[in-house]
Amino acid sequence: MDERNECTDEPTLGLDGFGRLVLQRPGADSVAGIVPVRCFPFTAPNERISLCDEQGREVHCIPDLAKTGDQTRELIQRELARREFVPCILKINGITPDSEPTSWDVETDRGHTRFLLTSEDHVRRIQDRGVLITASDGVRFLVADRHQLDGQSRKLLRRYL
Repeated sequence: MDERNECTDEPTLGLDGFGRLVLQRPGADSVAGIVPVRCFPFTAPNERISLCDEQGREVHCIPDLAKTGDQTRELIQRELARREFVPCILKINGITPDSEPTSWDVETDRGHTRFLLTSEDHVRRIQDRGVLITASDGVRFLVADRHQLDGQSRKLLRRYL
């Protein structure tokens, strides 16, 4: 990590007119479209939060979220919660129509929902049996083990894998 990315002074975060996070560091231009990412989400969820630009490059790092100001902490926590919201698909009731975009009707661990899939490229295998599906609104859905789905759900999903 170079000096520009050091975990040092706290930046100023705010929202622009489009609801995007904007980072302002002393002596640097403001950066809109900031995406916070947990570096160690399972072992240290509030330590080393990377603030990335829209191209995924780290522009600043926060060593400890607990040591930031209330407004900064609240903005980052809200954005992390939105980004990390990943319902698990338990059953696929149907996918219509056959051309893109497709409408998915699914049962998740959070209840029944429908979403649009703009491209089959937004369905990706993860690990041995998992599948990650990114809806048109950016919400990600997880199939933890596609082999545990019922036969009809597996058949519908197989078309995208």
